[in-house]
Amino acid sequence: MSFDELMHLVRQGGLTTAVILLASVFALGVAIERLLALWGVRTQTKQLGETIARHLLRGDVASARLAAERSQAMAADIFLAGFERAAKTTGSGLDAAVDRERMQTMLKLRSKLWILGTIGASTPFVGLFGTVVGILKSFRDLGLDVQGGGVGGAGTVMTGISEALVATACGIIVAVEAVIFYNYFQSRMARLSVELKLIADEFVELLRERAVNGVVISAGTGDAAQAAPVTTPAAGGA
Repeated sequence: MSFDELMHLVRQGGLTTAVILLASVFALGVAIERLLALWGVRTQTKQLGETIARHLLRGDVASARLAAERSQAMAADIFLAGFERAAKTTGSGLDAAVDRERMQTMLKLRSKLWILGTIGASTPFVGLFGTVVGILKSFRDLGLDVQGGGVGGAGTVMTGISEALVATACGIIVAVEAVIFYNYFQSRMARLSVELKLIADEFVELLRERAVNGVVISAGTGDAAQAAPVTTPAAGGA
């Protein structure tokens, strides 16, 4: 379709068609922005999780924390929250802190998706509104034609109705576009959420094991040291 043909359709559909086409461009912009925002998130998160897990398996908590601090991945905040909490507790508070940060990360990744959902749900009704207005205009023209001495033939209203239906067609097309983008990102978010949950659970388990084995994590410094063994007084001493 050429640009002139597109502009002709816009003129036929009127203001509602222009609004729908603007919504289409907006939906495309949001989809591109989300694609760029999600680019490499899964790979970076997986690589960071594997790096931290290797350090923790060796008992090198300092290197594990340093890897999280130096990483540019969005998931780095999840690991840092775990290290901060582990310096204070290894109980349920550790799980809660990591899970809370994980949910905040998912909220950031899901941002702007509501725009796609709104466009997908509303543009068909906007198009329908434009069609109804166009049909009302056509019947008004029919009435004026009859009052002016015309025969009120079908040709008087058919052209106006066909032009009005352009708005509905455009609304449906844009809604399909937005819904496809929305469902794609929702599916991708669901998969990423599960993967983050698995990585976070493994991280919490390894971090708790290190704490149980006597590793002390210094909050804010990234240093780790072996806790001093507890000395039991000898029984029966003089």
